[in-house]
Amino acid sequence: MAAINYLLGFVFDALLMVLVIRVWLQLVKADFYNPLSQFVVKVTNPLVIPFRRVIPGFGGIDMATLVIAYLVASLKFIIIPLLNGGPIDIITSLFLGLLYLAKQTGFLLFVLMLVMALMSWVVQGYNPTLMILHQLTEPVLRPIRNIIPNIGGLDLSILAAFLLLNVINILLSGWIPYWAML
Repeated sequence: MAAINYLLGFVFDALLMVLVIRVWLQLVKADFYNPLSQFVVKVTNPLVIPFRRVIPGFGGIDMATLVIAYLVASLKFIIIPLLNGGPIDIITSLFLGLLYLAKQTGFLLFVLMLVMALMSWVVQGYNPTLMILHQLTEPVLRPIRNIIPNIGGLDLSILAAFLLLNVINILLSGWIPYWAML
């Protein structure tokens, strides 16, 4: 049963990440013709297109994709306990889904910045994946770069963002029940 739980958790997490990236790509107005953007759109279209007929966008935010991401996050806390024979509380599952969506978005930001930092050491010249990663992380890193300038050609904004994300995570672990166990 542990293997099935692991695989289901992986499927829910992967789907959630792709949906969050889709919303994020639209928010930052990333290059739609980039191969990574095209992959995300093609993978998520079967879920998003039917919901878009019912749920319109709002203020440039793809609400249909956001609702689907929330449902996927909440379903993780309904389906896995259901398969394990545990009790199911829908209200708690919906609350945990909201927390999980927020926490996974922060984790995704952390991973994207880490991949971007590693790729910047290896990749020379233009790379479409690095360009999308730059577009996704720039709204978070730009304010930090305004405060911490490059020092000798080193961009310390990613390090500062890592520290800030960890501090936020630690603070939320103390303030919000269940945050640390998600």
